[in-house]
Amino acid sequence: MMKVLQKVKWDKSKRQMHFVRRIGKFRGLVLGLPILTMAQNPIVPNKGLNDPHVHIFNDTAYVYASHDKSIENKRFIMEDWWVWSSPDLVNWTYRNTLTPEETYIGKPFEGCWATDVAHRNGRYYWYFSEKNQQTGVMVGNTPVGPWSDPLGKPLLGEELTPTDEYDMAIFEEDDDYYIIFGVWEYYIAKLNDDMISLAEEPKKIEINNPRGPYNQDGTNTERPTDDKPFLHKYKDKYYLSWGCFYAMSDTLYGPYTYKDHIIKKESFASGYDSPTWPNGFLQGRHGSFFEWHNQWYYAYCDISQTGNRYFRDTFISYLHYRENGEMAPIRVDGIGVGNYLPDNPIQAEDYFRAEGFEKRELDSNRFSVVTKASKSYLNFPNIKNAGKYKYLTLQAKVASESTYTIEIRSEKLDGKLILSQTIALKPSNDGFTSVTIPLNRLKEKENLYLLFSKKAGTALEIDTLEFHN
Repeated sequence: MMKVLQKVKWDKSKRQMHFVRRIGKFRGLVLGLPILTMAQNPIVPNKGLNDPHVHIFNDTAYVYASHDKSIENKRFIMEDWWVWSSPDLVNWTYRNTLTPEETYIGKPFEGCWATDVAHRNGRYYWYFSEKNQQTGVMVGNTPVGPWSDPLGKPLLGEELTPTDEYDMAIFEEDDDYYIIFGVWEYYIAKLNDDMISLAEEPKKIEINNPRGPYNQDGTNTERPTDDKPFLHKYKDKYYLSWGCFYAMSDTLYGPYTYKDHIIKKESFASGYDSPTWPNGFLQGRHGSFFEWHNQWYYAYCDISQTGNRYFRDTFISYLHYRENGEMAPIRVDGIGVGNYLPDNPIQAEDYFRAEGFEKRELDSNRFSVVTKASKSYLNFPNIKNAGKYKYLTLQAKVASESTYTIEIRSEKLDGKLILSQTIALKPSNDGFTSVTIPLNRLKEKENLYLLFSKKAGTALEIDTLEFHN
């Protein structure tokens, strides 16, 4: 088949055991050890972990990623793929490496580009990019392998469609699986039950009014979007994304309508807004969206801490949806997710676990959480320096006079009881009211569960949590 679009010969990067601080270089072998830091973006600091796809298997997060070889890279050099895992999105452990020698490629290779994984019928399927040309697949019995190549050749050959058959993503719905791939224009195809063959010819995905890092004003018709597509679903809407840009549709195959990009100038905390890519901070944000414990996240590439576009880090940020289904801008900072520094107010919607709560959009891209059941809880683990605080203040409101019992427990839902208190709330013309709860002495690092039981009245809405003396 003749290629309608020009093949773009980009090189991506790999990761080696180079642990680099911006103020100087320090190298150390850390494979097999968890990465522990007070700030948790990057999730695995300065190791070149990039193009992340995060999946939850057996209540554990696994990131499948390509990786840049060295901080000294002057071009994209990516010689293998990695798996890391985490119980909490904060502490990450290296689990396995997939080398090109294990695949049909059969020899050392510098184009180990983006990757994704699916789980079906007790087996795991690891899809990988052969540079920007083809897609292969490996099969394993665990999330970390060992892996074998069931085809001995590409699943998606380079002549399959007019685009390039790489940078794939896997989407699952109702036990059907689909593969999405391409650059500038994207294609989708249903996979057979064996997960290693196509059930149909790939179909082009139509996008209305597309934008991208090379097409921010809509005039670049040759590069209207980007590479690295991803597809996820929230409620009844489908979201097709390429980096931090996204479009929405009511149907899986589209057409999709471009909406926005979720990184804005105001997204950045100090020290995280530069340096950036040649086309600005919207470029190079390859990644994925995922849900865990009723919380949504965006995992993506960043170079602010390495200073080298050929040696990228992985960041994770909370993702919140507006009432109209659109995604609100994320926050790009070093605190990351599942990680709390109580010197500043903690946003209630940035919980790690929650049951019986739903998010509510406030003004100016702010959100709260609202009870939707008689018994509800919020969980905030990895609270640093908690031992110095004596009080917890909730900014809360109700629609009518309401009574709630609040329990705070440590480590788990039925863990050590720190306090139990009944509070009575009246609606306030000023909106949120401060509810202060005395705390027994906390540990220096805490994992707190806040349990709410409604005795009477209406739903309880919480905006922030503030620790203080």
